Amino acid sequence: MLRSLYDWTLSLARHKYALWGLAVVAFIESSVFPIPPDVLMIAMIVARPSRAFVIAGVATVASVAGGLAGYWIGYGAFETLGRPVLEFYGKDAYFAEFQARYNEWGAWAVLIAGVTPFPYKVITILSGATALSLPVFMLASIVARGLRFFIVAALLRRFGAPIRDFIERRLGLVFSVFMALLLGGFVVVRYL
Repeated sequence: MLRSLYDWTLSLARHKYALWGLAVVAFIESSVFPIPPDVLMIAMIVARPSRAFVIAGVATVASVAGGLAGYWIGYGAFETLGRPVLEFYGKDAYFAEFQARYNEWGAWAVLIAGVTPFPYKVITILSGATALSLPVFMLASIVARGLRFFIVAALLRRFGAPIRDFIERRLGLVFSVFMALLLGGFVVVRYL
């Protein structure tokens, strides 16, 4: 079953509308959706390594735009839209304490969340809710998301064939490690 899902994802990654799909996933992941765009992006780059930087660019632009939507949720609609998302991730109780220190370290929080498996959407909403400077938020988001997606794109473009062979030979292991990292990110968010 895992092999057929992998093959399906690669075929989807070759579809003529794959970039649009990636843009949609990257946009909504930055504000509300729990699955990161990396899954589709990696499959797309493995399928077409020559378009690695275009794919990373689309993921970056859409993710930063989605981050701006998350910022708006926190800034303009925190009580009706933002708080339920934070409650889902178990962060609502810590908000008052967090808000007091956030603006001092907010740029670093955006950078760290934008590059690591920590859910970026939590930081986008908190940035808006605490009224972190919008230019600071945007600059940190562009740098963080750009680093995350372009480093992956560069590695896959440079080492694409060996990485693809490794993934295909050890699909179960790769999937297990990816899921452990993804779930670990959610555990960290829930209990920090």
